Amino acid sequence: MSDTEKDRRHTARMAKKKAVVDASIKKAEREQGIIVITTGNGKGKSSSAFGMVARALGHNMKVGIIQFIKGAYSTGEESFFRRFPDEVEYHVMGDGFTWETQDRQKDIETASRAWHEARRMLSDNHYDLVILDELNIVLKYGYLTLDDVIADLKKRPAMQHVVITGRAAKDELIEIADTVTEMNDIKHAFRSGIKAQKGIEL
Repeated sequence: MSDTEKDRRHTARMAKKKAVVDASIKKAEREQGIIVITTGNGKGKSSSAFGMVARALGHNMKVGIIQFIKGAYSTGEESFFRRFPDEVEYHVMGDGFTWETQDRQKDIETASRAWHEARRMLSDNHYDLVILDELNIVLKYGYLTLDDVIADLKKRPAMQHVVITGRAAKDELIEIADTVTEMNDIKHAFRSGIKAQKGIEL
């Protein structure tokens, strides 16, 4: 097949695709706050959430961040987004990974304090975007009551967006979400003996 014929077929395919995409965009007319979940064993769940924080700031939106697990060390995203205290309210409320704390009752108390802050944000329409980082983990271990979390999410302001991260998202949470992405772990540097790198994992 000649390049001219390839170009002709490509143009025809893209024209058909554009028609389908344009029709889908036209149907999506409703505006509302959405729940986004990033889950799975692969890397990039929190990174995706913080990318959305950057995007929200570009639109002059007010952002609230609760980190449920991280807390034993400082991260690059925390250092960066704390430079915007008027736009971003940032709470690191974890005691570290569950295999490090090894204290279920303490983890439950910590998660409850964090959810108290999250509930405050979820009831305040000044927050355009709320990040609940690693919430899926605390729900997986039963540190919070799933029904209470779902009830608070459903009561939030109509235009408020929420991003929830962490492995093993509960089916009930997925059910009420609007967008769910599962990150797959295909290959990770850690398994080759490479420690967590600044700007990549930290």
